[in-house]
Amino acid sequence: MAAPAPDPQPASDPVRDTSPGPGPVRDTSPGNGPGPDPDPDADSRPDADARPGRGTDADTDTAPRPAPLTVPSMSAGPDFVLRPWEMSDLPLIREAAQDPYIPLITTVPPRYSDRAAEEFVRRQWDRAATGAGYPFAIVRSRDRRPVGAIGLWLRDLPEGRASIGYWMVPYGRGQGVTRAALRTVTGWALRDLGIPRLQLFIEPWNTASARIAVDVGYRHEGLLRGWQQVGDERRDMAVYGLLNSDGPVDGRAVASN
Repeated sequence: MAAPAPDPQPASDPVRDTSPGPGPVRDTSPGNGPGPDPDPDADSRPDADARPGRGTDADTDTAPRPAPLTVPSMSAGPDFVLRPWEMSDLPLIREAAQDPYIPLITTVPPRYSDRAAEEFVRRQWDRAATGAGYPFAIVRSRDRRPVGAIGLWLRDLPEGRASIGYWMVPYGRGQGVTRAALRTVTGWALRDLGIPRLQLFIEPWNTASARIAVDVGYRHEGLLRGWQQVGDERRDMAVYGLLNSDGPVDGRAVASN
């Protein structure tokens, strides 16, 4: 999984996958974790009003607040859909809370309760409402069962870059879901939002997530030593980057009503 960008809360939102298959990717910008929380809108270029860090306030000297974001629904191949989080997703959070790694790098509660899970969902809503990013639940089309999360985090958008984090519960692994979700969000962010650079942060041991990143078109750019706190220790993170100028990403994100 790719680490989600860190949340203003403790930790951010994706996972260590100890079973075969993609693990979490960590996003180290506020809002969500490594291909984590899984804490954007679409037009060929983002609106000035929809881009965090843009605009001025003529009446005060305070920095402008990022505009609220609307999280769209998008198909991720024929079998899965990306959509905003819902309170009906609590069973997914229960399963993620039982994973040995996901709660370490996301804000998924390490001890499940309905109240903690509801707070997690509200955090995802708050991330969009405050302009921090676009959190998606990954849902299987045929039975509407949620299997994971992916987020596009915009803390560094004024500098022309954004991060993606994601995680998948064991039930959803090994089916190509993570690859399809990452390809969909990546293509949408580069093509429709016009973001110049996307990046993923993945722990070096997580070869499954690294393969997925490379398959989608990301390039391994180096190792960031002691980059992120994971549990009780600081961990190295491998950084993977993709530029808007690197060429087309396979697959197109299709917005649905």
